[in-house]
Amino acid sequence: MPVPKKNQLVGLDIGSHSIKLVEIDNSKKGMILKSFGIVHLPKDIIVEGSIKEIERAASAIKNLFKNLNVKNKNVATSISGFSVIVKKISISKRNQTALDSSIQEEAEQYIPFDISDVNLDYEILKNENEITGEEENGSGHESDVMDVMLVAAKKDIIEEYESLIQLAGLNPVVMDVDAFALQNAFESSTGETSGCYAIINIGAEELGINAIKNGVSMFTRDSSYGGAQITEAIASQLDISYEDAEMLKLGGKELEERERVILEEIFTSMVSGWVQETSRALDFLATTYPDEKIEKIYLCGGASKIPEFMKYLEMETGIPVEELNPFAGLQINEKIFDPKYLSDMAPQAGVAVGLALRSIGDK
Repeated sequence: MPVPKKNQLVGLDIGSHSIKLVEIDNSKKGMILKSFGIVHLPKDIIVEGSIKEIERAASAIKNLFKNLNVKNKNVATSISGFSVIVKKISISKRNQTALDSSIQEEAEQYIPFDISDVNLDYEILKNENEITGEEENGSGHESDVMDVMLVAAKKDIIEEYESLIQLAGLNPVVMDVDAFALQNAFESSTGETSGCYAIINIGAEELGINAIKNGVSMFTRDSSYGGAQITEAIASQLDISYEDAEMLKLGGKELEERERVILEEIFTSMVSGWVQETSRALDFLATTYPDEKIEKIYLCGGASKIPEFMKYLEMETGIPVEELNPFAGLQINEKIFDPKYLSDMAPQAGVAVGLALRSIGDK
């Protein structure tokens, strides 16, 4: 359904290594990619989701909007990492009013922060049997339990991101969670809302896993793994600057034999750690939900293109792995956008695309 222009939002994915912008025109002709761009951030401006140099980050955002000639000031952004808790909980059935008044008390059992330090949101999940019209337990009795998706985010992190966006002269309208934005992008690009699959997003400092069944997240986990580990290891072992190490990692320079051997060892060691972390998360999922089986893994994030990651992950888990292309559901004007460039950048664009699909007033 078309979204009025005044309600459309610019998706702004603020990562520790780069900021990605996506603008989509959701019109009668379909969803059209209007703007896409990325600006890389110097090291230590944003660390583990915390903004250390707000003015430099705001300047990078301003330049991105200016260079892409984006006029819409209304922004959807997202947060992730250890300042966000996403958890599916089961509680006794109650009406909306009773749930509103009791949700904080229920949430305290699951949230490792002081409840007064977080913003809390929740969504009542439809039971699968309600969706299919089957009885809950075959006996004709309705269950007295309901599933609720709980999301808690630390207020100080939310305020940091709101302040950053306002400092860039923009209006923060929607604050989402990376995992949900990616799920949004996945469903838009594939048209799939059923099945059991996992989305793995690996960026500079974070490896995020979201396991989803029939459009509902069953399990999320964020871990401190990412492409920056590889850059730091290269810089340390070759005794070069972080910037030079980043260039080596990305293949921007001819390698000497010694450098090639060291890089291969670092890649193998780091990728092995990522694969093991993913495998542990999927083992935990299998134990928690023994009746569910992950049918496919979708990879995204800037570090997902690291050599061998996809291959080793598929070998270790025995589950088919493919790259998520968030642009697949959008109409692309090839006179404006180079298809090869979009293909290269697709793994990094998932969160921003998912955010750009949000609009003012949506649920």
